[in-house]
Amino acid sequence: MARNTTCNLNAVPFHAVDPRIGISYPIERRNKEPLLQQLIFLLLLVCAFWFAFALTLPSSLCGFLAPPKKRACSISNNFTRDSILFSNDSILFLDSLEINTRYPPLLGGSLRGRGWKYGSGFVDGIFPVLSPTAQQILDYVEKGVESESIWGSLDMLPPTLDAWDDIFTVAVQLRMRKQWDSIISKKTVQICRWILLRSSFKPDVICYNLLIEAFGQKLLYKEAESTYLQLLEARCIPTEDTYALLIKAYCISGLLEKAEAVFAEMRNYGLPSSAVVYNAYINGLMKGGNSDKAEEIFKRMKKDACKPTTETYTMLINLYGKAGKSFMALKLFHEMMSHDCKPNICTYTALVNAFAREGLCEKAEEVFEQMQEAGLEPDVYAYNALMEAYSSGHSICLVFSVINLMVSYLGKNQEFSSPNSRAGYPYGAAEIFSLMQHMGCEPDRASYNILVDAYGKAGFQDDAEAVFKDMKRVGITPTMKSHMVLLSAYSKMGSVNKCEEILNQMCKSGLKLDTYVLNSMLNLYGRLGQFGKMEEVLRVMEKGSYVADISTYNILINRYGQAGFIERMEDLFQLLPSKGLKPDVVTWTSRIGAYSKKKLYLKCLEIFEEMIDDGCYPDGGTAKVLLAACSNEDQTEQVTTVIRTMHKDMKTVLPV
Repeated sequence: MARNTTCNLNAVPFHAVDPRIGISYPIERRNKEPLLQQLIFLLLLVCAFWFAFALTLPSSLCGFLAPPKKRACSISNNFTRDSILFSNDSILFLDSLEINTRYPPLLGGSLRGRGWKYGSGFVDGIFPVLSPTAQQILDYVEKGVESESIWGSLDMLPPTLDAWDDIFTVAVQLRMRKQWDSIISKKTVQICRWILLRSSFKPDVICYNLLIEAFGQKLLYKEAESTYLQLLEARCIPTEDTYALLIKAYCISGLLEKAEAVFAEMRNYGLPSSAVVYNAYINGLMKGGNSDKAEEIFKRMKKDACKPTTETYTMLINLYGKAGKSFMALKLFHEMMSHDCKPNICTYTALVNAFAREGLCEKAEEVFEQMQEAGLEPDVYAYNALMEAYSSGHSICLVFSVINLMVSYLGKNQEFSSPNSRAGYPYGAAEIFSLMQHMGCEPDRASYNILVDAYGKAGFQDDAEAVFKDMKRVGITPTMKSHMVLLSAYSKMGSVNKCEEILNQMCKSGLKLDTYVLNSMLNLYGRLGQFGKMEEVLRVMEKGSYVADISTYNILINRYGQAGFIERMEDLFQLLPSKGLKPDVVTWTSRIGAYSKKKLYLKCLEIFEEMIDDGCYPDGGTAKVLLAACSNEDQTEQVTTVIRTMHKDMKTVLPV
């Protein structure tokens, strides 16, 4: 007999699934209602299609399919998108606000599942556009309110995909600004921590990466490490960006052994050490001041057959430029070109800066021309680099040919003529400044600072002050550095009253004076022989919150020594150990220089021996003051022999 396969639907409850929260609930089917059965079948079909679609969603969306966590602040049932809480006391209503998070086409219309990628994406110019809600969140966060207030406001957001986009876009915007001071870093941490601890959203790897970077930039490597462990506990798969940021955090904190251990961790997960990771390693080492190790990692990168990118070469060119090795920077640039690695505007700017620091104006001009010939339009950073070359260099004759070449290249009908013979290198910087404006590139604060400094170095303090005033006129607020370059201009001319006026102006502007500013005033008073005022500044530093460093005492020792106050100089020198300061080469050289001025040759040699015994290596300035102490050819020959021997053997003892 055939088996009856008919089942009793009235006896078996059927379970449907709500795709929003993932909770199943029973639905009774009745044979007596075929229409209802058809509706249920259609519902099943819709649910099946929904889950098939959900499985294709990125991991960052999975949090919305999970049951929400318990909220610290509940959301009312009648909450709508038109009412969003961003205040402790009141709700700001957005009249008929349509949430429309707009992004460039390259991002596929959303950040979800993509997010930012370390070293690419947003950093290279693909920036998300804030929706009205996201902009409101950002404005509220930037007010500097307490984290609890921010979290309470975020608690009121509805658990929707649009809300996730808005919150995450704000976090990325804060990261993109790269203003890693305590305020911005805390803001990023606040938003990401809220996602981790209090929101109903399930964080993805991008959220953890943002936290790791925020902690790493503030040298909080333990917190960065803890975040990485939380990522693993949450069963998130770390990406190469995760490892890159963790390596960078360790390098900035000087923990090179931990950074190396990350490479081993990557291998455990089957991830190769890519260019992204190597670039982060090199970048972290450079920020941590370990240039030698950065060069070593670059060599290892090439040895491991990992092709250096444009960013890699740019960082190394910048490294050599800051070290005063422009020839090495140029060699690396040629290597880059030979490997078909296309330089970008940052690469050219780094090379211009390398030559500018050494005053090699002609070389800087050549690179600037090459940049334009490559089809790259100079930006404000490139112009500033060229201005710096003319500011610190002594070449002016070629600047005008470069300017006219640029004007003709861009099709402008204007010619810049060379100034008269009275003009020096500051006018070269001024011409580049004018050209920048002529080409529609708006000068920034650094542009004005460079021009003020150029005039100040040349002794044209009136021109320097005119540029300073012009900076304020166009709406750029002068910073501490802006005031310092103007102060240096008047200090160079010995204008005490003007320097004191600038100092008062800084205080009125709300700028907090630091050790560097007071050291400049110390040097000015000492150079002009106003030792009473110099001692007064020293008392202010000792009683106030200012730290008198070794540079402070070097100025005092040098000025008293040059003025012949040997006893006061020696008293200050003896104070150094009690202040927790160790004499450096400037300290010893200044002390030797005081006796050298009196031709006390034997005393100079005695101090020189003390310097060597203290483990301090002499420089060219030390040799100069020793030679100045010599009274005859025998003494000169003796000093010359010892100085030459010093480069071979640090333990050499001078025969007296």
